Amino acid sequence: MERIFIELFVNGILLGGVFALFSIGLTLIFGIMKIVNFAHGEYIMLGMYTTFWLFQLAGINPYLSIIAVGPLFFFLGYLSQRVVIQPILKAPNVAQLFTTVGLGIVLQNIALIFWSADPRSIQGLFGGQGVDIRGINVSFVELLAFAIAVSMNIAVFAFLKYTKLGKSLRATAQDLQAAKLMGVNVNRIYWIAFAISSACVGVAGSVIIPIYPASPTVGVNFALIAFVVVILGGITNVNGTFMAGLIIGVIDSFAGYFLPSVFKETSFFIILLMILWFKPTGLFTRTVT
Repeated sequence: MERIFIELFVNGILLGGVFALFSIGLTLIFGIMKIVNFAHGEYIMLGMYTTFWLFQLAGINPYLSIIAVGPLFFFLGYLSQRVVIQPILKAPNVAQLFTTVGLGIVLQNIALIFWSADPRSIQGLFGGQGVDIRGINVSFVELLAFAIAVSMNIAVFAFLKYTKLGKSLRATAQDLQAAKLMGVNVNRIYWIAFAISSACVGVAGSVIIPIYPASPTVGVNFALIAFVVVILGGITNVNGTFMAGLIIGVIDSFAGYFLPSVFKETSFFIILLMILWFKPTGLFTRTVT
């Protein structure tokens, strides 16, 4: 029994790294633009389909496909921000909400038209082999996904912390008016934030397709996880989002083993409500730093 608990914990940590990766994109958008992107899950879905078809049609390994998927989704994020999000930045919150919900529905139906509702998956990578770590069997696919996700998380953190552009993003998140007075081009910052967010979820889609099958509605489940992670992490805290992603990954692993599948997602929200009851601002409340 002890070994099972350790395996569940390790697998949860590995999966949590991927959860953190696609949740950080949501943190960036809300922290900088103050917009809740309800289409966030659909970008993950598109990342999964893009990787699947690159594998099917060109034989490109999903983990190598991130070289193409990352820049492609960076550009997709730029287009989305300029065409859909920019016009509603000063609109009432309700208009922003329905716009992003509508965008998600459009993307879902586009996927349904082109690829049907049948699940698509990439199975058998590396022969389904695992890695033995002190007697604990760890899936090589999940280990590689975790390594890529952590690398991306570190890259985003380093970008925000140490580059001039990253500091401009942080300044905009902390005080919009002060950033403008200091000469920050806020409109440029907005599309960069959305583009980085899209690149993160595109890469997350690439590393998660060997673990979860893609379908037009799979983004809904991942969006729910992302919202729980972001709220738990303190909404605008990138580091907190990463830690919260690991926590939710562990909860997902244990809930999937001990609870019926219909109750697994419910467990996220029960834990979230319990934590928010005692700490309404989340576990790691801070500004984007």
